[in-house]
Amino acid sequence: MNKFSKSLIASALLTSAMASSVAMAEQKIGAVNVQGIFQSMPQAAAIQQTIAAEFKDQTEEVSRLEKDIKYYLEKNQRDAATMSAKEKKELEDKIIAMRDEYTNKAQPLQQQIQNRLKDEQNKLLGLIKQSIDVVAAKGKYDVILNANAVAFINEDHDISKLVLDQVSKVN
Repeated sequence: MNKFSKSLIASALLTSAMASSVAMAEQKIGAVNVQGIFQSMPQAAAIQQTIAAEFKDQTEEVSRLEKDIKYYLEKNQRDAATMSAKEKKELEDKIIAMRDEYTNKAQPLQQQIQNRLKDEQNKLLGLIKQSIDVVAAKGKYDVILNANAVAFINEDHDISKLVLDQVSKVN
């Protein structure tokens, strides 16, 4: 009787495993290279140009400050031997003040630029996600994986081109 129950359990497990593998075989799985699509979008390049233009004046001001600081540092090194103590102190104070101004402007500017860039990138990633959903629905896919996270995918299941075409239609 004990052998009978063991073989019954074994056959139940075998039947269950076969059923799950059949169910897995029926699923349609695809992959998409989100990063590749993002980089292929003309909007991605336009984002860089738009943000550069938007922050142009502030970036130029920070760049000018950086050049001025470098100039005064070189002047301090070059002319230190011929300067009086008072002149050295004034120049050092000027350099310190300019560095403080640079720090107060450069760090927030960099943060603003990164935040804007992230906002714009998120908008494009949203478009990509919508396009993936449309392509997946049309192709009746059960699962779409990020191609960068998959070790191998058959070319027939890579839907990146279809998604890129769909993104192009949206915009």
